[in-house]
Amino acid sequence: MKLDRLLARHQHMGRTAAHRVLAQGLVAVGGVVRRDGHYEVDRFDEVTLDGEVIQAGERAIYLMLHKPVGWLSATKDAQHPTVIDLIDEPDKASLHLAGRLDRSTSGLVLLTNDGQWSKRVMDAEHRVPKVYRVQTQEPMREEDVEAFAQGFHFPTEDIITLPATLEIIGVREARLTLHEGRYHQVKRMFHRVQNRVIALHRESVGELSLGQLAPGQWRPLTAAEVAGFLATGCD
Repeated sequence: MKLDRLLARHQHMGRTAAHRVLAQGLVAVGGVVRRDGHYEVDRFDEVTLDGEVIQAGERAIYLMLHKPVGWLSATKDAQHPTVIDLIDEPDKASLHLAGRLDRSTSGLVLLTNDGQWSKRVMDAEHRVPKVYRVQTQEPMREEDVEAFAQGFHFPTEDIITLPATLEIIGVREARLTLHEGRYHQVKRMFHRVQNRVIALHRESVGELSLGQLAPGQWRPLTAAEVAGFLATGCD
């Protein structure tokens, strides 16, 4: 939201009056005086007018979790335990998932209450790499590597998947790097090469990896980790 609109909404003043107090240097965002009415603020910003808080600013939350097999990537479910049930955080009701995993898939899941940040992480246009370890029913073939690099046509969505890197590390095991996250994408891609995924684990997202987190454990992201997804290098 633009700063002049926020002032008008919270202080019941017109845009002219909002621009007047801005020009007088009476408005601060995060402790910094702002005079531009078009300055963009969000719900996490503290905004003051002449020293009085008119928007306190919510606490932004960024977490990573090692999702175990059998837990739903959802915030609530009547039948199955969800990843939110694993989180001991007073404001966990405000969280959403930045990219889901199937119930039968384990690995790194990101949770946040910052929609713009999660969009940056998961949108294909930002090309954030997601690395999976895959076990298959049938042996891998060298020609599969090229097939994944070329991409597959998904007629339901009428799209061609972005080039993916398939690294064969065993007869029936591979490491797969994607730059998007479509519905059941890994399983659908292997189906196209006449194979079936029997185990799937997400090892990393961008520069983030699970490290020493055991299944079911979680931790907050550091400020540097959060900022890393906003860097140009993620494009």
